[in-house]
Amino acid sequence: MDGVIVRRVIPSDNSCLFNAVSYVMEHDKHKATDLRQVIAATVASAPEKYSEAFLGKPNGEYCNWILDPEKWGGAIELSILSNYYGREIAAYDIQTTRCDLYGQGMKYSERVMLIYDGLHYDALVMSPAEGAPEEFDQTIFEVRKDGTIGPVEQLARDFVLDQHRKKKFTDTANFTLRCGVCQIGVVGQKEAVEHAQATGHVNFQEYR
Repeated sequence: MDGVIVRRVIPSDNSCLFNAVSYVMEHDKHKATDLRQVIAATVASAPEKYSEAFLGKPNGEYCNWILDPEKWGGAIELSILSNYYGREIAAYDIQTTRCDLYGQGMKYSERVMLIYDGLHYDALVMSPAEGAPEEFDQTIFEVRKDGTIGPVEQLARDFVLDQHRKKKFTDTANFTLRCGVCQIGVVGQKEAVEHAQATGHVNFQEYR
């Protein structure tokens, strides 16, 4: 099998999950607004399935929340997008080296891959060679009878392990952030969330 696994960087604009998904699904890094609307419509159409207990907030409130371009996506959104596209989504976590597979058990015949560094999602693709143009990226892989995508899966795992060894992740429990509005420092995701809830400030920058 010819090619290498490459991490395609997605802009850090609070919509990286959505744009990473649209890139691996459609070779388009700019469909976040469309995919947020897909998710809101899906959730609104099934209030019993997507209940407050499941979403962590009332159905209607969640729909308004996910349409806000400042808000980040996560597991719920990946699950919905896997179903929307009819493909498995493998999300590799660099810090833990874990792979969360969305759409598993749905008998989807294809899979795409994302990589997550604790704060940000990028696309994981197969390229003919390091430095090859994005137009040659293979982003969709056939799921075999054994439930894997063959040698590509091991290459992806090896890539994630290498990123882990190089510490290409953010430890969200202990990283330090500075509020871009009032310049106060906070430690960890929990303090950042508490500060955002107390002040309405959502513009944070990591600093070391």
